Amino acid sequence: MPGAPTEHERTVPDWVILFIACLAQFMVVLDVSIVNVALPSIGRELHYSPTGLQWVVNAYVLTFAGFLLLGGRAADIFGRRRVYIAGLALFTLASLAGGVAQNSAWLTAARALQGVGGALLSPATLTIIVTTFSGARMAKALGVWSAVAGAGGATGSILGGVLTAELSWRWVLFVNIPIGVAGIVAAAGSLTELRRQPGGGGRSLDVWGAVTVTAGLGALIYAIVGTDTHGWTSAYTLSVLGVAAVLLALFAVVERTVASQPLVPFRLFRSRSVSGSNAVMLLVGAAFFSMWYFLSLYMQNVLGYGALRAGVAFLPMAASIVVGAQTSSRVMTRAGVRPLLLAGTLLAAVGFAWLSGIGASSTYLAHVFGPGCLISLALGLLFTPLASAATAGVHYSEAGLASGVLNTSRQMGGSLGLAALATVAIDHTHGLLAAGHGAVSQSAALTAGYARAFEVASGLAVCAFLFSFVVPSLTRPGGAHGPAGASPSPATTTETPREAVAAPAADASSRPGSDTRG
Repeated sequence: MPGAPTEHERTVPDWVILFIACLAQFMVVLDVSIVNVALPSIGRELHYSPTGLQWVVNAYVLTFAGFLLLGGRAADIFGRRRVYIAGLALFTLASLAGGVAQNSAWLTAARALQGVGGALLSPATLTIIVTTFSGARMAKALGVWSAVAGAGGATGSILGGVLTAELSWRWVLFVNIPIGVAGIVAAAGSLTELRRQPGGGGRSLDVWGAVTVTAGLGALIYAIVGTDTHGWTSAYTLSVLGVAAVLLALFAVVERTVASQPLVPFRLFRSRSVSGSNAVMLLVGAAFFSMWYFLSLYMQNVLGYGALRAGVAFLPMAASIVVGAQTSSRVMTRAGVRPLLLAGTLLAAVGFAWLSGIGASSTYLAHVFGPGCLISLALGLLFTPLASAATAGVHYSEAGLASGVLNTSRQMGGSLGLAALATVAIDHTHGLLAAGHGAVSQSAALTAGYARAFEVASGLAVCAFLFSFVVPSLTRPGGAHGPAGASPSPATTTETPREAVAAPAADASSRPGSDTRG
């Protein structure tokens, strides 16, 4: 099998490749939030129970997070083009199945399949970028990819409201079909294949590793999302957490002693760039997931906004993410990764602290707009350097694996953080209502709970700021140089020796200085 494509071999315009990567990433992120506005309509028509309705969202998030690592590894072994098309096809078919669902079990199963398709797609999109672009072109490409990914979440709430109000809740799923078909056609005609050579370790997946880590992460997420009906210290929650711990421990044993080609080579985390960026992403996910969740509740439950109006109120924040991502892509090649991480996490900490000052009589323009935009700007600043640092510490043949690990860190951080912050908010609200004996209004108690959650989110951002010092201040995008001693990116060389492509990432990551290069 030939090596990676070179500049002279690639004839497809850069914008086409970038469009293909961003299209799928937008769909994946969009689908996390687009159903939120439609939930009441879905519940009424398909007869979901009040507690069962959460699985319209959680079935997607659960399988998405659980299969991300497998998706990243599949892109490395079976090829970015093949995995991209397979993931997009599954995502599109599952959207069709969900759109015609006749009962709750049918829709929940379709949403779970969408999550699997998304888990294949998301790491494949980043793999396409880091194996296609280099230098300043990679920085710009990552900036566009990050802006699209960041804006997808906010766009989902707006688009979901419009489709539900004007057509039907089914169209929040049907809208994926024409987009998916267009993406499959474009990928089939434009993407060249890129995967590990047979001599570089074979074409097998670590099945037992995939099963144990997916089941373990799934059990952990299941325990977290179930805390709305079962307390953190209940026998039910503790037993599920225990199962998750056993499965994840078994995964570690399989990876270290059983698998000949482990799903997650733990040697990846010897790199400060990889381990540091994932630690920051875990904390960033924990903090930022809370903003969208609690602001949506605050605007609707306290300020009295409708779902569509609340969605529109997020538009300036979506624009701030785009501005931050574009700024980050331009500054990173000159300032390096670490300064952007420090600036982004510090701005986020300030923004969350500012947002914690909301009250029951606050207004959107005076108390939400400013801190919301500041936090969103910080999120945009962080996407590009984190993606670059996470892939800088590995050989490009394992870029899909590295991106899968990073996305898993974000999803796990978001799930853990949101569950914990929701518990903090609810406990504080209930405490005020119990102590006030009717003197505290419901809206005031709710607002105080949301404010307490934002205070904790500010603390998480401070922790992310401290962990940012672990990440080396790389001054070039990860795909442009890779780990120390590794072969250059396929986009920066006209010849790729077989020995360079087949060289395992461990050879590079174990060399002195590999964590501080750049």
